[in-house]
Amino acid sequence: MAVTEGSFIKLRFTGLSDGIVFDTTEEAKAREADIFNEKKEYEPIIVRLGGMHIIPGLDEALVGKEVGEKGTVEIPPEKAYGPRDDSLMKSAPIKNFGEKPQVGMRISSDGQEGVVASVVGKRAVVDFNHVLAGKTLTYEYEIEAIVEDPKDQVQGLINLYSGKDMDLELTDGVLTILLPPGINYDKRWGMARGILIHQVFEFIEGIDEVVLKESYKRPVAPAEIEEIEAADESSESDVISEPEESSEE
Repeated sequence: MAVTEGSFIKLRFTGLSDGIVFDTTEEAKAREADIFNEKKEYEPIIVRLGGMHIIPGLDEALVGKEVGEKGTVEIPPEKAYGPRDDSLMKSAPIKNFGEKPQVGMRISSDGQEGVVASVVGKRAVVDFNHVLAGKTLTYEYEIEAIVEDPKDQVQGLINLYSGKDMDLELTDGVLTILLPPGINYDKRWGMARGILIHQVFEFIEGIDEVVLKESYKRPVAPAEIEEIEAADESSESDVISEPEESSEE
């Protein structure tokens, strides 16, 4: 079966720039390329073609391909992370930095991520271009499946935008997402939550309401933990009897 624009698909991929792996869904390849991140789950991702979940060139290349198909595609900068923009090279006094800037240091300013490109005298130049801007990229891909179950589609979106798995309930058009404790302190989730909800309504049929549910349990004090453990030990001693000594006649 061929995939079309609007299809949710399960996708494996490896992205390369100048033959060097910069992103992959495969743990072995990440380790080999020395980009392994222990906080990341290496597994196929679920994306919607046409949903701006992957770079445009890869998205376009996958439309019309068959489930199970593997391939390699080259993507020019215009359909990847764009050409380099010299106006995104910004110069600033060293005194404006929280710590002494060094070439290669990553910084954040006004919501933009940049890299210190040079330090000359009392000024530093920061490059706010995407690190892959201006690059022709190569992607190796495999389309594993078309994802049709609405809950799996939602879980795919959640993974894309939060990097986490969350428990879901879908009943009579009401989608309930059970949020893990502390998620609201996650900056990534805070920025992506609104986008996620918007895309659930836009891309997935049959969902009329989204409920984000948080649940917290009262923490158990150390003294209470000791009492519980002591009670458990006492209970165990009541049911474990000493073996009877055998008598010889």
